[in-house]
Amino acid sequence: MESSKKYRKKKLGSYPYLNVIFSISIALFVIGLFGLLFLHTNSLTTIIQENVQIQVYLNKTITESQQTKIRQTLGTKPYILQNDGQPMISFISKEEAAATFLEQTGEDFTDFLSDNPLRPAFIINIDPEYQLNQQLTDIAKEIESQNGVFEVIYKEGYIESINKNLTKISLILLSFVVILLFVVIILINNTIKLALFSQRFLIRSMQLVGAKSTFIRRPFLMRSVMYGLISGILSCALLYGLMKYANSMIEELASLQDLNKILILFATLLIIGMIIGYFSTWRAINKYLKMSLDDLY
Repeated sequence: MESSKKYRKKKLGSYPYLNVIFSISIALFVIGLFGLLFLHTNSLTTIIQENVQIQVYLNKTITESQQTKIRQTLGTKPYILQNDGQPMISFISKEEAAATFLEQTGEDFTDFLSDNPLRPAFIINIDPEYQLNQQLTDIAKEIESQNGVFEVIYKEGYIESINKNLTKISLILLSFVVILLFVVIILINNTIKLALFSQRFLIRSMQLVGAKSTFIRRPFLMRSVMYGLISGILSCALLYGLMKYANSMIEELASLQDLNKILILFATLLIIGMIIGYFSTWRAINKYLKMSLDDLY
């Protein structure tokens, strides 16, 4: 009789766990894959936005003191992107501009022109918060009003078009993640429900001998959390391996990755696996606890 009780305790809460772990792992892997894609897209969006530039062309006869004053004035403006507390402003002299022109075109205009027609310029990076068309127009007018500035040039409409397209891509990816999460919840829920189907008579037997619902649920719920955790670990391992392989194939890919955000994604997958496993098991157990004997067949 004692060995029979031990046998029942051992079997209570057990079910075909390999199918459950496999299904949850694959589902979490797909969610994580979209999550990584979303993180990479966000990083790429940030890089593109931080490289939005305005060219500030100066008068040919500008003095060095005027250049310094313009640079200092620009450095105090809130629309200038900051990098480690320093405004992202670079200066290109007439000579540097001529050398760049020669390198890009292969033509030396000094052969037929006695003077360098190019102008010195400041290249400034614009903060993403100031990249709307109207804001850029106002910025250009403000800079052009400064003494020594000849002209301000930027690609009108192009910047806003980039931002709109990047926003659309981010929203589409986020929508896919939400839809996928919903599908995964249904998939895991059905997988656990089918796995527990083989335990329905054992659950009824425990009810008949007077076991309380909480006693019956406990081993199933504990196992479901454990299976969810194992599945999360497996999915994270697969994602990590895939990420390392992708980094070895595409060198620039690593620059888009933020370790802290990736660790948060992995932790989220572990939590999702445990939570979905727990509540799916809870729903399935409650269903079988409330079933009549005829419905169990």
